[in-house]
Amino acid sequence: MTKFLIKRILSALLTLFIVATVTFFLMNMIPGGPFQNEKITEKMLKIINEKYGLNKPLFQQYLSYMGRLARGDLGISYKRQGFTVNEIIAMKFPVSAKLGAVTMLWGLFSGILLGVAAAVNHNKFIDRVAMFLCTLGIAVPSFVVGTSLIYLFAINLGILPYSSLSTPLHYILPVIALSFQPMSYIARLMRSNMLDAIDQDYIKTARAKGLSRFKTIFKHALRNTIIPIITYLGPMTAAVLTGGFVTERIFDIKGLGSYFVESIGNRDYPMIMGTTIFFAALIIVANLIVDILYHIIDPRIKVE
Repeated sequence: MTKFLIKRILSALLTLFIVATVTFFLMNMIPGGPFQNEKITEKMLKIINEKYGLNKPLFQQYLSYMGRLARGDLGISYKRQGFTVNEIIAMKFPVSAKLGAVTMLWGLFSGILLGVAAAVNHNKFIDRVAMFLCTLGIAVPSFVVGTSLIYLFAINLGILPYSSLSTPLHYILPVIALSFQPMSYIARLMRSNMLDAIDQDYIKTARAKGLSRFKTIFKHALRNTIIPIITYLGPMTAAVLTGGFVTERIFDIKGLGSYFVESIGNRDYPMIMGTTIFFAALIIVANLIVDILYHIIDPRIKVE
């Protein structure tokens, strides 16, 4: 396990280095700059660029940024004066984290339950309805789902709020919008694996011994079908984080995803770099946790 963790940490550092390098140069390849607008004279622009080091050669800017990054310093926001990127992430990420955690829990619970229900009722009405919803969920982007939910439940019916996350009711629409696609994928995966498990000899033996259908499904079959779902937790984390960028803007949620989208429009280079690296680190950690969970759920799987 120790050897595995060391290898994964080194791999994670290399991945973050590549992400930071590619993002830095792609970001600076776009014409223009963060302070170029019609209200700033050439003299003022020159002074500002000197202040932030934007007048230096690009590769020198890159080395300077990577040196600060190695110390954990993500820089100072160009657009939000007086705040460092570290401080903004510390303020904004808890909002996104709460939304993401609730979304992942709901996506897992509803996806597993829907998949099991579809498998148990194979080729029946429940199965067909579940697969229709799953196909719809995989095909339709989260921002379309979110916009439709706002129009139907918030504007037309007026039964649910949709702006911010001030009460538990405010979570309902954004969580459904953000979890619909992961839930659909999990349900399809669970249905396929459960159908295969139900036909196995050990399930037939358990039923022959008089075990109830509930115990057979949730005690024996579920444990052997859950590992592929755990595999999906890494990509699911990425889907929830990146999907949250647009969803937070639609539902006016003041989280890190919403601020990240805003920083792109503002050409706030340190904020773009900082949030990209931060989200990349979260996804890497999530995948590492998934690998460890494999071994906990099924000790026969060795981490190497």
